[in-house]
Amino acid sequence: MLKTLKRVFSYARPYILYFVLTVIFAALGIALSLAVPVFIGEAVDCCIGTGSVEFEKLREIIITLASIVIGSSFFQWFMSLCTNKLAFLTVRDLRADVFNKLERVPLKYIDGHTKGELTSRVINDIEIVSDGLLQGFTQFFSGIITIIGTLIFMMTINVKIAVVVVLMTPISFIAASKITKASHDSYVRQSKLRGDMVGLAEEMAGNQKLVKAFVYDERAEERFDKINKEYGKIGAKATFFSSMTNPTTRFVNGLIYAAVGLLGALGAIGHFPFLGAMSVGKLSSFLAYANQYTKPFNEISGVFAELQNAVASAQRVFDVLDEEEVSDDSDKEILTDCTGELKFSDVFFSYNPKVRLIQNFSLDVRAGERIAIVGPTGCGKSTIINLLLRFYDIDSGKIEVSGKNVTDITRDSLRSNFGMVLQETWVFTGTVAENISYGAPDATREQIIEAAKSVYAHGFIKRLPNGYDTVISEDSGLSQGQKQLICIARIMLMNPPMLILDEATSSIDLRTELRIQKAFSKLMKGKTSFIIAHRLSTIKNSDTILVMKSGNIIEQGSHEQLMKLGGFYAELYNSQFAS
Repeated sequence: MLKTLKRVFSYARPYILYFVLTVIFAALGIALSLAVPVFIGEAVDCCIGTGSVEFEKLREIIITLASIVIGSSFFQWFMSLCTNKLAFLTVRDLRADVFNKLERVPLKYIDGHTKGELTSRVINDIEIVSDGLLQGFTQFFSGIITIIGTLIFMMTINVKIAVVVVLMTPISFIAASKITKASHDSYVRQSKLRGDMVGLAEEMAGNQKLVKAFVYDERAEERFDKINKEYGKIGAKATFFSSMTNPTTRFVNGLIYAAVGLLGALGAIGHFPFLGAMSVGKLSSFLAYANQYTKPFNEISGVFAELQNAVASAQRVFDVLDEEEVSDDSDKEILTDCTGELKFSDVFFSYNPKVRLIQNFSLDVRAGERIAIVGPTGCGKSTIINLLLRFYDIDSGKIEVSGKNVTDITRDSLRSNFGMVLQETWVFTGTVAENISYGAPDATREQIIEAAKSVYAHGFIKRLPNGYDTVISEDSGLSQGQKQLICIARIMLMNPPMLILDEATSSIDLRTELRIQKAFSKLMKGKTSFIIAHRLSTIKNSDTILVMKSGNIIEQGSHEQLMKLGGFYAELYNSQFAS
């Protein structure tokens, strides 16, 4: 816990000025508020005895008290302002680091976690850290200063009774620490369940059509109810333990207050001379200080519950920050003047070491060749693309582009030489023009329009409310086919030397697909192209067709050659046109 807190506070170090101002304003505000009981005690002493009320002195005390209260409130407001700035700036930097970290972790980490869980860590968990810091900074520092200040004032009034108060204080700490330890594990478990619940909700909400189509509603509700009930059970347990802290410390503080009142009263009437004589006014001041002395312990113990939750959430955030990053390759060679030649040499790769996938894979691709990759689901077609772009690194072997090992060149320069259109479309929140120019931000409007026309997207774009300036998103009402046309237009605009088309026309009607195939033919002319397709009719004109099965190439050749061979490819092709 202390290690996590220390790490959180390291993010606050650049804003140390706000911390210093918080302490100064807290000290000034609390110092003024601590002076209040002194004047109250003097006011009480001004009223002791029949017919001996000192009205003139009382008037001065009241004016002074009013000034002190106003001044204290002023400094307390500034203290809150500084703590807010400190907390918000701290979590802002933390959130930025987590988001940037997600850009640097290997793709296997992203693939291994649900989007909802990662979103929960970036948004929800950091918000909880922010709330914990906010409450902690405000109440902890003001509480500590109040404790020290009241102790000093009590010592000036009666040292012996003040010692009694100090000796009884550890009881409150012991009770709070025992309860805090019991609640910690519950809050850690609660944070984990919160991430699972957000992940499931995001998964179900984002795929409602499939949920409805497969009548998965009740099962989804059952899964959510199971997590929700467990979350409620753990949450109730965590809340129970944390809520016990405040009443327990209040009970101890009540005992301290009663002891002070009893001893002070006995001393005031002379029964215990060794305690020292006190006037009624000083006794009332001492009681006020005793109450102020114990109150911060209640507030600080209340902070422990928030702190436990914040620490548990912070640990989930730091788990992301501690993930291994993709190695820095800024010192590697930049790939320029790419010829399009590719070579796989004895490549081995598997996502799971226990499950073999790509084994002893070798392939020579000449510049400008059109390579089609076909095979049953799970045979390794898309995996070849992941290895080409270094989304995953191979276990052994070598991949060369233009005669250079891909591990010797920067990932950015490697990927910038590929244009990729996936089966899964993606458009971001922005204008149509911005989406098309995603890979070429300096493109002119004329170039963007020309790219859209080449893939037959210009017509539907012009019918949008603001044409190319229409703001779109994943949920903007565009059909899957329209979004895919925009994705294809991106590649047309980039005009890279190598292409990857992974089921690029799967969401487009046959008539438009025939037009786009012509556009692709122009685009692929002179470029090395990898085409993954389930509809084998779309890859008949490829220079080479690789037939994969269980991670290995089992057949290789042109369409005509493979059909004459009468092997696995011929079987796949004929099965698609069987009556």
